[in-house]
Formats: sequence, C-alpha cells, structure tokens
Amino acid sequence: MQTAQRVAAAAEAAFAPDGITLFQANGAAGGQTVFHFHLHVLPRHTGDGVALAWPRKEPGAQALQTYAAQLQAALQATA
Repeated sequence: MQTAQRVAAAAEAAFAPDGITLFQANGAAGGQTVFHFHLHVLPRHTGDGVALAWPRKEPGAQALQTYAAQLQAALQATA
C-alpha cells in the first residue's frame, strides 16, 4: 500500500485530478483479466465519463450480521 500511496501522490502532483480511484480485482469472477497482483491508480476528473458501477444488492440485516460473523471468525483464525 505504500507504493500505491506514492503513485497516487505522484498522479495528484502530475495531473491535478479531482480525485483518485484505486482498483484491484482478484479472480475471473472478480473482474481480473491479468492473473497476477496489480493495482490500478486512476486519476479522475469531474465529468470524465469513467464509471465503475454495478447493480446494488441489499442483502438485508440478517445476512450482513452473518457475513460479519464469518469475517470475524476468519480474521481470528489467521491472527
């Protein structure tokens, strides 16, 4: 993440964007097309037409609680 911060800061200095989008995908189902780790640093300007959008799906409170418990257990198992 230090490299990402450094590249993002350089992009801000070089291109004076209105914002920065950091994008990383894992696995084909996650949208990955080049199968090694890479992080996209996208300088963004208001009205640039770039859209990273997908339909929002609300899982509901019970499902969110289940997901939180599963993540908590996985974090504790890898600590």
